[in-house]
Amino acid sequence: MRIRAFQGLIPRTDLAAQLASPPYDVLDTAEARTILATHPGSFLRVARAEATLPEGVNPYGAEVYEQARRNFGQLQKEGELVREDGPQIYLYRQMMNGHAQTGITAVCHADDYTAGLIKKHEKTRPEKEDDRVRLNDTLSAHIEPVFLAFESTPEIAALIEKASETMPLFDFTAPDGVQHTFWRMPDAAAVTRAFGPVAHSYIADGHHRSAGAARLGLARREANPEHSGEEDYNWFPAVMFPQDQLQILPYNRLITDLNGLHPEEFLVRVGHACRLSPSAPPVPANPGQVSMYLGGHWLGLDFDFPAQADPASRLDVSLLQDNILAPILGIDDPRTSKRINFVGGIRGTDFLRAAVDAKRASVAFSLHAVTMRQLMEIADAGQIMPPKSTWFEPKLRSGLFIHTF
Repeated sequence: MRIRAFQGLIPRTDLAAQLASPPYDVLDTAEARTILATHPGSFLRVARAEATLPEGVNPYGAEVYEQARRNFGQLQKEGELVREDGPQIYLYRQMMNGHAQTGITAVCHADDYTAGLIKKHEKTRPEKEDDRVRLNDTLSAHIEPVFLAFESTPEIAALIEKASETMPLFDFTAPDGVQHTFWRMPDAAAVTRAFGPVAHSYIADGHHRSAGAARLGLARREANPEHSGEEDYNWFPAVMFPQDQLQILPYNRLITDLNGLHPEEFLVRVGHACRLSPSAPPVPANPGQVSMYLGGHWLGLDFDFPAQADPASRLDVSLLQDNILAPILGIDDPRTSKRINFVGGIRGTDFLRAAVDAKRASVAFSLHAVTMRQLMEIADAGQIMPPKSTWFEPKLRSGLFIHTF
């Protein structure tokens, strides 16, 4: 893999905690407004600039991108974001409920994404991809990193350990209780060399950011008759974590109605599609098991893996979709159906139970989490996961290092 150091923008040291924000895609506009009401210094001023404009504005309107440009410029003018003295590679550690993951922060080449060396496992939605292209093009900056996983080496592990023994650049705990610690890597050139033997990486989170960066790089090179391939617009920021450190939570499902079926009829049909148990824990114990909340009770669904199934078909989300959601509940395309809601595992199963008890949904499904090995097998096979299959936690904070071009 090609990586390199970059001379980016970082927060003034005393402002890092208040400027750092959740990533743009885990919030809607109303949630961004709520955060900005109590934390006006948040980088959401740029990442979700519509939240600083009057209510009702189109989040994809031209005025939003212009507002982001003004807010981004103001952060630099006021000295809240400052330019590094030279190119840097960083170490980024996150601590959440005793779980630690430590990754390398650098820029990756867009051609490695296009060539499939940075492997994907999800499809992108055109409107979200277009949004990232327009925003980053307006700012001439990649403002949020992509979350990558890779198979580490002893050399990279040694460099990470050595850097973590130095004085941190930033060290703070975010409002959600996650601790974020950053270091400058003492020898960026050594890190670049160490990644040479790494054959590829995997997108854990940030498919739209990756695709948008590749599109924007292509547009910039087409507009540059002296393009060489080394210009900053060819590169985008990423945090690369050893795959065995990452934590994946399930992505659960809420269904608004039973497709015209009475609950008793629905249960009969479910019992024909899988082994149905009258009671089950809210969180399934093993792959191939799904817990279903209906009528005030958790029931167990136990599926058999299809013979000679490919890696994607063996996923619990696929088994649920192919055996229950499509044939019984009539949700043929979960990407477009308005009758399904996806709930990240960080919310817990009590959230699912409460939604059904309050009649905001008719039935809930709690799934076993996808493993990193499953994700890698699917990406290696060139396959695509069903939508909303993985929820990585903790999330990367935004506004802590920004790559400009």
